[in-house]
Amino acid sequence: MDIEDIDNSSRPYVLIIDEINRGNVSQIFGELITLIEEDKRQGKPEALKVMLPYSKKEFSVPPNLYIVGTMNTADRSVEALDTALRRRFTFEEIPPNEDLDLIQYDVFDTTASAILKTLNTRIEKLLDKDHKLGHSFFIKKDSDSAEEKIVETFYKNIIPLLQEYFFGDFGKIGLVLGKGFVTVDNSNESIFADFDYESKEDYQQKEIYSIRDFRINNDMIGFKDAIKLLMANK
Repeated sequence: MDIEDIDNSSRPYVLIIDEINRGNVSQIFGELITLIEEDKRQGKPEALKVMLPYSKKEFSVPPNLYIVGTMNTADRSVEALDTALRRRFTFEEIPPNEDLDLIQYDVFDTTASAILKTLNTRIEKLLDKDHKLGHSFFIKKDSDSAEEKIVETFYKNIIPLLQEYFFGDFGKIGLVLGKGFVTVDNSNESIFADFDYESKEDYQQKEIYSIRDFRINNDMIGFKDAIKLLMANK
């Protein structure tokens, strides 16, 4: 669509820039950083135009063009955003909607919504609200099985994300998921070669954690039991 088509239309147009904080803002916007200001738009008293370098045509931003930038609040690169960009955008936090109708479906003797709420309550306690899981992880297509959707999102999204959040600290991951998903081997059986080392016993007593993968044998019963343990807080 040519810019003239937008200029001559009263319909709103939306430009969405995903992960806007990850790019070099000054290079991405260039002179647009000034042109997107409301009073610098086409038809405004202080409207500005620039000459496009290739077409040599004059260019200005129409008033019916809306720019939406998305970013992850858990990404601390937000703090490095250019001040000029901060002044030109309104920042609105969009937290996970744990009461969304699309995640109220029943699964494993509970609901997807209840699972999300439980996980997020624990994550917020261990980290902060910016690291909560999004409701999109639990939204399924009409053709999807509820059980298969939850299993998939646990192993493809939630567990890898928790491992990243807690830097491999399986103790904290266990506090979120429960002992149905996180197992610990505290066996003191000797596994090391015969060698004198002052810290050998310390390593021998070290607990080894692992994540149970119920997908291996399609163990839905085992996964269901793990979800029950996850939802318990005793």
